[in-house]
Amino acid sequence: MRELFWYYQIMKLIIFTDGASRGNPGPASYGFTISNGSGKLLHEEGCYIGQTTNNVAEYTAVLKALEWVRKNLNTRDLEINLFADSKLVAEQLSGRYKIKAAHLKPIIEQIKILGIKLGGVFYTHVDRKST
Repeated sequence: MRELFWYYQIMKLIIFTDGASRGNPGPASYGFTISNGSGKLLHEEGCYIGQTTNNVAEYTAVLKALEWVRKNLNTRDLEINLFADSKLVAEQLSGRYKIKAAHLKPIIEQIKILGIKLGGVFYTHVDRKST
């Protein structure tokens, strides 16, 4: 009797995000990198996003990174680990901090929905030197 084995391959992604504004609000931009589990860079992106707050820039980086994953990779069988230098972002998206700022709720809702569609995201705060 032959046995059939199925190998379940999970693709591990490591995402680093950052957003910043000069002044708050002020001219702002975001950036992110996406690597596989072996550290191979798959994509990097950064963009000026106009006049906005630092927090909006930070959340925009997360949203744009997850949108890129959804558009460009097989979204089944992913393990996504996202590292943000904003403690607020990591803690709010993990559900440990409440979301008080009304203007952030729409973008956070988009991120959460996208995270569910991607099978979940692990959010971790890292210091600025790591991003």
